[in-house]
Amino acid sequence: MKEIVCKLLVIGAGPGGYICAIRAGQLGVDTVIVEAVKAGGTCLNIGCIPSKALIHAAEEFEKVSHMAGAKSPLGISVETPKLDLAKTIAWKDDIVGRLNSGVLGLLRKARVKIVHGRARFRDGKTVEVETETGMQVIRAETVVIATGSEPVELPFLPFGGAVISSTEALSLKTVPKKLVVVGGGYIGLELGTAFAKLGAQVTIVEATQQILPQYDAELVKPVAKRLADLGMRVLTGAKAKGHSGDALLIETTDGEEQRLPADKILVTVGRKPRTEGWGLDELDLDRAGKFLRIDDRCRTSMRGIHAIGDITGEPMLAHRAMAQGEMVAEIVAGKKRTWDKRCIPAVCFTDPEIVTAGLSPDEARAQGYDIRVGQFPFNANGRAMTMLAEEGFVRIVVRADNNLVLGIQAVGSGVSELSSAFALAIEMGARLEDIAATIHAHPTRSEGFQEAAMKALGHALHI
Repeated sequence: MKEIVCKLLVIGAGPGGYICAIRAGQLGVDTVIVEAVKAGGTCLNIGCIPSKALIHAAEEFEKVSHMAGAKSPLGISVETPKLDLAKTIAWKDDIVGRLNSGVLGLLRKARVKIVHGRARFRDGKTVEVETETGMQVIRAETVVIATGSEPVELPFLPFGGAVISSTEALSLKTVPKKLVVVGGGYIGLELGTAFAKLGAQVTIVEATQQILPQYDAELVKPVAKRLADLGMRVLTGAKAKGHSGDALLIETTDGEEQRLPADKILVTVGRKPRTEGWGLDELDLDRAGKFLRIDDRCRTSMRGIHAIGDITGEPMLAHRAMAQGEMVAEIVAGKKRTWDKRCIPAVCFTDPEIVTAGLSPDEARAQGYDIRVGQFPFNANGRAMTMLAEEGFVRIVVRADNNLVLGIQAVGSGVSELSSAFALAIEMGARLEDIAATIHAHPTRSEGFQEAAMKALGHALHI
């Protein structure tokens, strides 16, 4: 097979990789992208998009179920609903397929050459790709590693049979009667909550003393309350020990061993960078723990090799990878770019949702700031009341000396849509006065953002 020579080779067509290739193509860079599975990577095919589709379907089913057999405050009553999960999964797969085709179309539009197969490094400039038609060799001036991440597998709970990862959970054709989730982080709670709404008896097993341990207790409290309302059992300070028959074996916080009956055991204890199976050992790349070490231009320790996305460390978020990919493409095209982001917003799609941008109160204090905090509850927000979704609040963290916004957090129904406003405020160096003086449309949940700023200034109007 004829050797391919190009200026830029991108390995991995996930959010970071395909964005990098598209932008490079737009800038006239001769670009090749290699993908072993499907364009869109984990996020589009087996992560962000399909999980949000399942979460939405579960929310709709739970809403209708709530209206059956009881008087809804909205005056709506329905017959007991039925669920065909196989049809739900087919709908989810159709969305994924449409987006997957869209990514391929955008790559072709940008004149990016797409090679399907598994890449393996020969050296820092050359890879060989196992394609359906044989081995393809590609040589490039610059290489971008964007191979992403994969679920962490516990040695005493290997994936297979009743033990599943998030990938398998998103393709189940029937709702398990009893689902045990190992890991109370955002992936476990998102999927566990969805299946609870679909009718499963769900138990969450978390080794630390709090679910969602990456968030402060105040943000987690409304989520924990909702889990209890859904009848989900939450065991904190509990460690999974193994799988026996149709049960998960655990050790509780007081040292007691228990068997938790389970039709399926969903293991969601984190993700790890995908560093094996593509010849990384042929390269002399510095590491930062298990991740590839990069600088503020996403350059690795080897000249001509960049790395972006999950393989470069936390936060392992698709939108971080996308921003890195766009930046690297412009650097390769000769533009002067550097990573200078003030914050990367993060969203936990639990019920209710959690959004964080910038520093939490504790993080700000730990960095030596004297701070002021403003918080506004959604139970004083008219739009939240009309949507029967009054749980949660918006919180703003600012420097006490000049009111510069350091961080913004929120927990509540639909607050993910406020994430861009939060990030924009921090990126543009907003102060409390800027947010308070900006007219926010009424009635909207976003008014809570303005009110939180007013509260920090000492003159909240609606509490």
